[in-house]
Amino acid sequence: METTIASLDWRLEQSSRSHCYYQQNRQFHSQSQRAYFAPYMRNSLPSPPGKLAWTSNPSMQLRNLSKPNNDFIIQRNIHCNASASASASATAVPYLDKTDFLRLQNGSDIRGVAVDGVEGEPISLTEPVAEAIAAGFAAWLFERKKAAASQNLRVSIGHDSRISAKLLQNAISRGLAGAGLEVVQYGLASTPAMFNSTLTKDEAFLCPVDGSIMITASHLPFNRNGFKFFTNAGGLGKTDIKDVLERAADIYNQFTAESLANSERKASSSIKQVDYMNVYTSDLVKAVRKAAGSIEKPLGGFHIVVDAGNGAGGFFVKKVLEPLGAFTTGSQFLEPDGLFPNHIPNPEDKTAMRAITKAVLQSRADLGIIFDTDVDRSAAVDFQGREFNRNRLIALMAAIVLEEHPGTTIVTDSVTSDGLTTFIENKLGGKHHRFKRGYKNVIDEAIRLNSVGEESHLAIETSGHGALKENHWLDDGAYLMVKILNKLASVRASGMDGGSKVLTDLIEGLQEPALSLELRLKINQNHPDLKGGSFREYGETVLKQLEKSIGSDPNLRKAPVNYEGVRVSGYGGWFLLRLSLHDPVLPLNIEAPTKGDAVKLALAVLAAVKDFAGLDISALDKYLREAS
Repeated sequence: METTIASLDWRLEQSSRSHCYYQQNRQFHSQSQRAYFAPYMRNSLPSPPGKLAWTSNPSMQLRNLSKPNNDFIIQRNIHCNASASASASATAVPYLDKTDFLRLQNGSDIRGVAVDGVEGEPISLTEPVAEAIAAGFAAWLFERKKAAASQNLRVSIGHDSRISAKLLQNAISRGLAGAGLEVVQYGLASTPAMFNSTLTKDEAFLCPVDGSIMITASHLPFNRNGFKFFTNAGGLGKTDIKDVLERAADIYNQFTAESLANSERKASSSIKQVDYMNVYTSDLVKAVRKAAGSIEKPLGGFHIVVDAGNGAGGFFVKKVLEPLGAFTTGSQFLEPDGLFPNHIPNPEDKTAMRAITKAVLQSRADLGIIFDTDVDRSAAVDFQGREFNRNRLIALMAAIVLEEHPGTTIVTDSVTSDGLTTFIENKLGGKHHRFKRGYKNVIDEAIRLNSVGEESHLAIETSGHGALKENHWLDDGAYLMVKILNKLASVRASGMDGGSKVLTDLIEGLQEPALSLELRLKINQNHPDLKGGSFREYGETVLKQLEKSIGSDPNLRKAPVNYEGVRVSGYGGWFLLRLSLHDPVLPLNIEAPTKGDAVKLALAVLAAVKDFAGLDISALDKYLREAS
């Protein structure tokens, strides 16, 4: 009990000193942003009681070495003295305009720099900004739900393992509570679980909620963070996010010391905490047991290892695989650590895939599973170390889904291979609908196809985002792996075996390119060649020139159906040049049977774009020099 009181006393003292530090420096914009993050005030804060230590990382972040907890620290606004209090009434937060908020938009997500420590990346996602965004979401939600003034809306909040998660969770909680909403904190959670909380009907777990917020920046570096928003209709789209941010900007610049203190008081009485991950994982376990004919431990005898990359996915071992009977020795990086010391939690990252492949081979496991930070993406590795990611994962999921729904349409992003199309349509008897990059684009297109009478049960990106109609079109990395586990369990239940070879056999016949690469051609937004126009307009001009040049080359054929950029087949392979969804970049993807054929495709692109002075083609030049 004494330890608990001492720890609480230290947290309150830290909060008080942090606030004093902020009050003394908030008149200086760049300093006041850092001051919201107490761990960086290492010269002015005392060492706390308990197991806390400085890391050897150059950023010197304060890390809790004991098991992460979900403590909510209400204390924030302790004024140092009367003059500081008077100053707060006049200027509660540094001024930001609407464009500052809109810069945080990343498609259908919000992302920013939440932690100092990376040169050239100033903090943009402060606690007050997060509080305003939460209040903006609350206003948006009230309007969408057409809630009466007397109606209490409920919103759940979860986060991944990032070191800024708790501070942002608390700020989000204050923003929601200050707007009159009931707040339910889940602590460490996955993005798919947050959406599920809007669908679950169980008042014991305060479900369903009216809205949900996940604090995550996916696989981005430790200093980043952000938010994803959900209702029972799914994730908010680009237009909705813009609306929330515009509302947030207005709310932010109306903050006063009194309004901030009021939100804090409301938070202290409206915050609840629930272990919703138990509900979510229980549903995953039930799905596998059902597929195996209600067998209690359908994965008994299977050796399956997991690599969570120190993100939020470690739960999959103890709460899903082991209850199903799987042997999980050799699983790695399950403990949440927001500095990601082992590898980037990203199924597209080569280092990450090498790590899970090594774990499978060293453990002699039947299957390896890897998740990204917030578990909305995943990939797998078979017993021989063969990866199921990108085109292979899509092929595997297509094979499983088409067994259940013959002839259905598989919607993918634009960079999938020609060999995948042949496999889906000629071997599996399905239809491949290649659409645009962006998981939300792919999912929305599958929903649209169903609405016009074309049946689709799977929408999946090469990045590892995959959504099924049966799972409310939620991109859920854990559920994708459950579908694979279902296959293993059902095959064993039918009396057959062979471990994960049954999965490898499902993609037999998939034609894979000998060479696959992606080059990024950057647009210099400050170059005179743009003539004051946007990078998007300039990029479209580049694509039109490429499209025009293709018509004069008899060896090249433009794709008859294409929704993004310019896709061209030739020399036994293909290339796609497209404009990035968010950045001033033209990614170039090339697949070919030989290096020589890849060079021919690259030269065709170079001939079309070399005269655009505002386009940095150094990556293309470098590839051609090294390939020659």
